[in-house]
Amino acid sequence: MNHLCVNTCEAIKALSSKGWSRRRIARELGIDRETVGRHLGRANPAIPAPGSGDLPAQGPEANPAIPPTGSVAGRRSQCEAFRAVIGVGIEQGLSAQRIYQDLVSDHAFAGNYTAVKRFVRRLRPTAELPFRRWESEPGEEAQIDFGQGAWVIDGSGRRRRPHLLRVILSHSRKGYSEAMWRQTTEQFIRGLENAFRSFGGVPAKLVVDNLRAAVKRVDWCEPELNPKVRDFCAHYGTVMLPTRPAMPRHKGKVEAGVKYGQNNALKGREFASLAAQNLHLADWERTVADTRLHGTTRRQVGQQFRDVEQPRLQPLPAGLFPVFSEGRRSVHRDGHIELEKAYYSVPPEYMGLEVWVRWEARLVRIFDDRMKPIALHARADPGGFRTDDAHIHSHKRAWLERGVDWMLGRAAIMGGACGAWTQAMYAVRGVEGIRVLQGFLGLADKHPVGVIEVAAQRALDQGAWRLRELKVLLAQPSPQLPLGFLEVHPLIRNLDDYAELTPDCFDQNP
Repeated sequence: MNHLCVNTCEAIKALSSKGWSRRRIARELGIDRETVGRHLGRANPAIPAPGSGDLPAQGPEANPAIPPTGSVAGRRSQCEAFRAVIGVGIEQGLSAQRIYQDLVSDHAFAGNYTAVKRFVRRLRPTAELPFRRWESEPGEEAQIDFGQGAWVIDGSGRRRRPHLLRVILSHSRKGYSEAMWRQTTEQFIRGLENAFRSFGGVPAKLVVDNLRAAVKRVDWCEPELNPKVRDFCAHYGTVMLPTRPAMPRHKGKVEAGVKYGQNNALKGREFASLAAQNLHLADWERTVADTRLHGTTRRQVGQQFRDVEQPRLQPLPAGLFPVFSEGRRSVHRDGHIELEKAYYSVPPEYMGLEVWVRWEARLVRIFDDRMKPIALHARADPGGFRTDDAHIHSHKRAWLERGVDWMLGRAAIMGGACGAWTQAMYAVRGVEGIRVLQGFLGLADKHPVGVIEVAAQRALDQGAWRLRELKVLLAQPSPQLPLGFLEVHPLIRNLDDYAELTPDCFDQNP
């Protein structure tokens, strides 16, 4: 079974929806009629509508090589009696409609136009016509296509092969090359933007294949561009024209340019990174591709571009095209959103809510439901995390994350002796004292702060800098302080007051 590319399948469906017969579609696309029928869901050949001119011919007029007087199956065409007259009209270059009109007016022809058109098609020579070359004026057109880049082998030995974008100015054949990992709309637009900046101007129109990054719906007569690509063209004052599906010769200059770049610049080479490959391509364009004498124009590419085509390019706009994607995302329980298999943090108060996200090639911007910015992150690779320290709740911060100064400050809040002991301990033990600080702060969950303060003072007096020694001091009973006797207290009356009430008990002279 023949397997057709997506563009050809879409072209079959588009032409069928416009009323084209399967015979006509097969002839136009250069494929088998049964293949057209199979992709339209019916194996039998299509029966075209009346008047389409594609009815299967019957009788001797279907094949001029069959003698008209012979015994053949089928009905004889009414046009057979006027074969000589029709032949003269064909030699004069008359259309089938004009021949039909002359037959009716001059020879009282009783048949219909469809029969004449079918008979003319059989008699008319069908020799293949040569292709016609189209050359463009300076600054008029650029052709764009993708090929395969060279292998990129990173430090771990992983091999990846990027895509190769080539943009060719049709008049001078000046080119721009860039390797990229994916053929997304974002990267496609940025590649075109880099090409315009490299040329120092913008061509009047862009000819591209029916790329998914650029064309949203493939249609022979009225293709639908991706909205971002359409806005990009409006920003730069140019027009993008997708080619006819399955017609690579309509952008033959860039087809040859891609092959030239793959075979001359990249074949047999390997690179350690994508950036290294792009640096090599930029140098190759300048030192090799621009200095060559083009086989068709017979002019040096770089000189023809500088002298003739570059001055005719449209000027660049003041700023770059702002490309971004946007959509809603839910905040997970870990305080992150997921975006293209990478994760980005938001403030903890948005956990469980939905936020609005805008992302581009390098940045991710997050907004609340009122479009107030709440987070900004650099793009991460799939599986990566971008977490802002300010988005971590204080109860979820580890002591090591807070730092030694924070822990020493917490110890000083517990008391003067606690602060003095932790400072002296850390000065003596250095990095080893970090874990001692964690253990010391943990004692506050098990013992009263006053008891820890007493133990810290004892340890400070004894020069004990280990947590184990401090815990032993905590286990010792605190010394009982003597209670002082108060001579006067506001709640206790003076004894002289009681003497007035009971004179007999307090008589000083019995």
